[in-house]
Amino acid sequence: MKLSIISQVTLFLLPIFVFSQNSFKDHEMKWMKGWTNFDPNHEVYPEAEETLPTIIDSDIFLSNDITYLMSGNVYVTKNALLTIEEGTIIRCDSEKSTSLVITKGAKLIAQGSKTQPIVFTSNKSAKGRKAGDWGGIVIVGTGTINSPTGTGIIEGNFAPQYSIFGGDKDDDITTIMTYVRIEYAGQKINRSKELNGLTLYALGKLSVINNIMISHSADDSFECFGGNVKMNNLISYKAKDDDYDFTLGYKGGMKNIVAIRHPYISDSSGSYAIEIDGYDKNTGFISESSLSKVKIENAVFINLADRTNYQHTTAAIAAKNMAQLDLTNSQISGFANVIKFDKSFQSFADISKSFTLDNSVFNVHDKSVLVSYDEPYSTTKKLLQYNMFTTYFKSAKDLFTDPMNIKHPKFTLKESLGNYTVMQ
Repeated sequence: MKLSIISQVTLFLLPIFVFSQNSFKDHEMKWMKGWTNFDPNHEVYPEAEETLPTIIDSDIFLSNDITYLMSGNVYVTKNALLTIEEGTIIRCDSEKSTSLVITKGAKLIAQGSKTQPIVFTSNKSAKGRKAGDWGGIVIVGTGTINSPTGTGIIEGNFAPQYSIFGGDKDDDITTIMTYVRIEYAGQKINRSKELNGLTLYALGKLSVINNIMISHSADDSFECFGGNVKMNNLISYKAKDDDYDFTLGYKGGMKNIVAIRHPYISDSSGSYAIEIDGYDKNTGFISESSLSKVKIENAVFINLADRTNYQHTTAAIAAKNMAQLDLTNSQISGFANVIKFDKSFQSFADISKSFTLDNSVFNVHDKSVLVSYDEPYSTTKKLLQYNMFTTYFKSAKDLFTDPMNIKHPKFTLKESLGNYTVMQ
């Protein structure tokens, strides 16, 4: 099958628009070294020695000299504080519906380190783990959401008394999570309900979410419902559904985020590196100023597709319900399109005020921008002007240094930026 050719343009740079290789120095991703694991199915973890209680209603400390079993849903309640020491391993029961739920008012302090990350993983043995072995981590905050009710019910079959989220405390500190790995989560509850690796409900901006790796989630890796927490140094590795999902008026900022996808790992409804909804259509929204608005700097979104399977890929980004997204200094490669807009975007004016991509490089095999309204492609592609792109689709191994390495993949560009075409 002949590969699609992205529009040819004259190669020249305007004086006011100059790419620099320094713009992508963070894409060397040195921050990933020392605490990540791209091959967790071969990791031999110690057997669990102690089982966590299903209700934690007073402050508790988990020590790294004990390996814990989490069996069934564990609720941290009554404003209790769960503190997890660096290097602690929590094995999660795959025979039961198992999740950690930090309920509204409670707090989680999980501060791992570069040499001793905290690990939540399947209780199955090495080589026997699979996506969806257990539920995930759910953190419930009291920040604002874009819903007329001001509150909501967390997704999943959780105890009703612990399921309310949202409020008006956007400065609240609900959690501090650093250097944490979450492996083989995203358990399916039924046909329409699946859990995510890490679900954040209405977290305030004083919470801390840094250096988190979620691998092999059977649903989304990260999902944010409202709130305004800022997050840095995040990795989603081979999720089945979306890598980063934002809805209900989430307004956080993110820096240094990675999504590594595989063309054969996807949900039947379509999966994206980013899915962003301005609001929930079932509940409505407060105002346009309350729509989800996310600013991301230094993103690397890669689908490990090649010329034999690239037809199985979708867009890197799905924008829905008037959501707003700003991406800078980023790399998008291996997808069919850069971004796909739903029917809530009805004109070029709509999409241009809702999405920006600046100082970035993309490598896709179909139209870079997909819209649902009638518009010439020559117009819609202007949305990505002044970004660099490959003239022909390239596989990940042709574009990046060592993306297929099982233990230590590298996703730095092989070629200098001067070898790519610039849209005008």
